[in-house]
Amino acid sequence: MRYLPPLLVLTLLAGPAAQAQYLAFPVPATVSDSVQSPAGTLALANGPWTPASGTPLRSVDGAVSQTAYRLEGTRLTTSQLMAPLRDALIAQGYATLFECADAACGGFDFRYDLPLLPEPVMHVDLGDYRYFAGTKGIGLAVMLVVSRSANAGFVQVSVVGQSAAVAAPTLSTTSDPIALPAPAAIIAPATPITGDIGARLETGGAIALDDLVFPSGAATLAPGEYASLTALAGYLVANPARRVALVGHTDASGALDANVALSRRRAESVRRVLIERFNIAAAQVQADGVGYLSPRASNLTDQGRATNRRVEVMLVNTE
Repeated sequence: MRYLPPLLVLTLLAGPAAQAQYLAFPVPATVSDSVQSPAGTLALANGPWTPASGTPLRSVDGAVSQTAYRLEGTRLTTSQLMAPLRDALIAQGYATLFECADAACGGFDFRYDLPLLPEPVMHVDLGDYRYFAGTKGIGLAVMLVVSRSANAGFVQVSVVGQSAAVAAPTLSTTSDPIALPAPAAIIAPATPITGDIGARLETGGAIALDDLVFPSGAATLAPGEYASLTALAGYLVANPARRVALVGHTDASGALDANVALSRRRAESVRRVLIERFNIAAAQVQADGVGYLSPRASNLTDQGRATNRRVEVMLVNTE
């Protein structure tokens, strides 16, 4: 989970030219989860739910990014949370497709027709939520859903771009914001596994799989060939009695329970790749996460935090 100061940058790469949409959160936020697809469909509600016709939906095809945020400890209303986000998009040329609030949207039925990330990542109070959908140009659209609990606000930003690579919402740490054009972010320095991984596992401790790549803020391993997984799979195939644990780690940004959950999901994503792509027996690989409880560098620098975000493998046999 990443801490976000109020300024957020949404990067859309549409053809040769990049367009950056800047959203201003009224209070600091953390990424709960993020899912990106290079080719998908985003269904935008363009009217309220009615008993006669349900929720009218407009489907937009393209690269899709869906990111949920948690705004801890805020007392702002859903109206106060939504207003600066909606106004920023309108100021940047988005035309309002439809906007509404809870009962006027259609309450329960409208909410469950929306493509939202699941609870508790994206919490929606059925009696207190707001919705906005906007379009810009040809094939560019955004959907905002805002809700809250007693102690936190929740926002989902969903973006779709026609023939575009849609990056996850990315943060600029400078006073003059810069959009970062990358659909995936490396969560640790790309250091390939060298030497005999089996010997290292059997004579040492945990090994960091530093070449793994995850989309920014997401838990699913990005497609690609990873030398570390190839080496690990070769060892497990040659030694079917050996069992390993994959352990996810995060930096110290955000709450511990959320970081533990994210680190566990990342480790589980790597486990699925070993099982499904390399045909490793499920009993040979387990997955867990410890969040930020085992750092290998300082969390006070960007480089240190990147180093701490990793998945490690360790041997769990006792004989």
